[in-house]
Amino acid sequence: MTANAAAVTFKGNPLALAGKTPAVGERAPDFAAVANDLSEVKLSSLRGKVCVVLTVPSLDTPVCNLEARRFNAEAGKLGQAVAVVVVSMDLPFAQARWCGAADAKNIQTWSDYRYASAGEALGVLIKELRLLARAVFVLDREGKVAYEQVVPEMTHEPDYAAALAAVKKLTD
Repeated sequence: MTANAAAVTFKGNPLALAGKTPAVGERAPDFAAVANDLSEVKLSSLRGKVCVVLTVPSLDTPVCNLEARRFNAEAGKLGQAVAVVVVSMDLPFAQARWCGAADAKNIQTWSDYRYASAGEALGVLIKELRLLARAVFVLDREGKVAYEQVVPEMTHEPDYAAALAAVKKLTD
C-alpha cells in the first residue's frame, strides 16, 4: 500500500491516505466493489457514461447522509447519461437499508469492505481507520478524471456546485 501525499483531517486530527489520487486528465484506475445484492461491480462497467464517484466514510453519519441525499436529488435531474455512485466501507446490507430509508433511487451504492480497492485506486483509503475519505470524482465517458476533490476536513461537505458544473460541462 503506497502512501498518498494528501492527507485529511477528522475534527482537526490528521489522517494519512493510502493509494494515489488520480489527477485531472488521467484515467481513473479500475476497481472492484460489492453492490447491494453482493455481486461484484467494477468502475469500468460505467464507461460510456459521465460518472460521479463519491467516496464517503459511512452513510450512517450525518454529513455522508446529507451528501448522498443531495447527490441522489441532483442525479434525478442529470438524466440517463450520468451515473452517480456512492462508495463506502459500509456493508452492502447497511447500504441497502440506507437506500430504502432515504428513498435513494437515482444513485448506486457500492461497498469497498471486501477489497478496499476503490480506496486504494482513488487514493482515499484512510490508513488508520480503514474507511474512505470524503471525495468527489467526475469522470468523462472514457473514464478520465474531469474533476476531483478530496475534502480536507472529513466533517465538511464537498463543493457541490463545482462538481455539478464539471458534470454539466461534460454533458452539454
